Amino acid sequence: MKNILNRISDTFRFQRMNVKFAVNGRFKLYTAILLLVFSISMLGACKKFLTEELKGEFSSDTFYQNDIQAKQALNGVYNAISFSSFSNDLWVFGDIASDDAVKGGNPGDQSEITYIDAFNVDANNGIISNYWTFSYESIARANNVIANVPAVTMDEAMKNQIIGEAKFIRAYSYFNLVNVFGKVPLKLLPQLTQETIQVPLSEVSDIYLQIEKDLSEAAMVLPVSYSSSDLGRVTRGAALTMLGKANVYQANWAAAIVNFQQVEDLGIYRLLPSYADNFKLANENSSESIFEIQHVTGNNPFTGSGMNQWFAPAAEGGYYFDAPTQSLVNAFEKSSTGEVDPRLDASVGRDGQPWLNGEIFSGTWSPTGFLTKKHQQPLSEVSSSLKGDGDLNYIYLRYADVLLMKAESFCESNNADSARANLNKVRQRARASFNGVPPTDLLADISSTDINVLRTAIQKERRVELAQEFHRYFDLMRWGKTVAETALGPDFNYDTKRYFPIPQAEIDANQAIIQ
Repeated sequence: MKNILNRISDTFRFQRMNVKFAVNGRFKLYTAILLLVFSISMLGACKKFLTEELKGEFSSDTFYQNDIQAKQALNGVYNAISFSSFSNDLWVFGDIASDDAVKGGNPGDQSEITYIDAFNVDANNGIISNYWTFSYESIARANNVIANVPAVTMDEAMKNQIIGEAKFIRAYSYFNLVNVFGKVPLKLLPQLTQETIQVPLSEVSDIYLQIEKDLSEAAMVLPVSYSSSDLGRVTRGAALTMLGKANVYQANWAAAIVNFQQVEDLGIYRLLPSYADNFKLANENSSESIFEIQHVTGNNPFTGSGMNQWFAPAAEGGYYFDAPTQSLVNAFEKSSTGEVDPRLDASVGRDGQPWLNGEIFSGTWSPTGFLTKKHQQPLSEVSSSLKGDGDLNYIYLRYADVLLMKAESFCESNNADSARANLNKVRQRARASFNGVPPTDLLADISSTDINVLRTAIQKERRVELAQEFHRYFDLMRWGKTVAETALGPDFNYDTKRYFPIPQAEIDANQAIIQ
């Protein structure tokens, strides 16, 4: 992609879209270019008048003319899932809706998050509305690429790869939507006509079928790896891992094991020696990372990560959101002599322990006494004046997650030996991350062959290994009523609050939705 970057200007003003290019040897967000996604039909009397097919300032017919434009459009799809926008509220659902975190921050700041935390949400909640719009924007951009790139005259292998990358991102977006909202409109075509905009709700099972289809097709055409200039693009391993994850969420254990074994057979993923290294700028797109969402600081238009500011203490210019709970801290193992699982201090800032800049963390920085560390950078990398323009990527899929999902799949298939072997690989890396010689009773291998004991151990291991990485709520929901209600307490009723309500704005605008 560097050759393309050298031949075009730094800023495109075609539409409101952003593009990722190779910057300093990394695949990064850079500038703007994707087709506009248009508004939906008006209500009431206006409905009679707005029946024309929607048209934009720049049509697909005039934009998708060559391979460069096809790649630019794809890069806009990548940008649509970044954390450059506050509307990417995945952390609100993944962490705050779970038992791992509370809203944090100033009580009056983003107060609608509090209703999500308490499972007291109505269809007018701005957070769910923002996330809905955010997710369908990425889907719309992916749909434009999938529909228009096939007609572009270009290398067929590259064409298929571009389409495969777009299908992965569409599947990723629908995966998040179906796990937050349940039934959602399955929109698979560009939003240019009434028929493609007014789409009814699809059953959860049908949405998963489309997710599987997109990921299977993507895995067939995506490369195993990229050169340094294209790091960050979706790979075959990412598609196979996401496919395995979709099968795990549907309890298709045998299929998931096959998918994860295919990932293992690629022979390119491994655990980093030190757990904490996963969350440092120097180790982006590492051998443990399978898919991470790219960010770069200092660009105009803005392409950095807002999480660097959203979760930081006020003294650094941050908003101290997503504050970890005592329950999460207590989930990390301690030895009989008081030493803790090293993953705790790599994940959570806590009183009396070193913070990112070397100073000692103060529990007064957070309403819970804790702050998340994984998505923040030291001031030596991003100053407090630029705090909201972080450079750190977000890792959505990493190899440790594969091992734990594989362990769970074997456990649910009554293969205790294989479940235990995969689980213990994750624990052994955590133990090896201890500074010095770890106590013998800290993070010892799990030896039980009892399936129920193993299931509980795997669920606990997922909580601490993936802490503050926005997976906890989704795990609780898929583990079912008993686990979810036990973790979330008496305010949560699984039968009535399993899914969040579809935004009222979508119900009003999309007349095909019948509730």
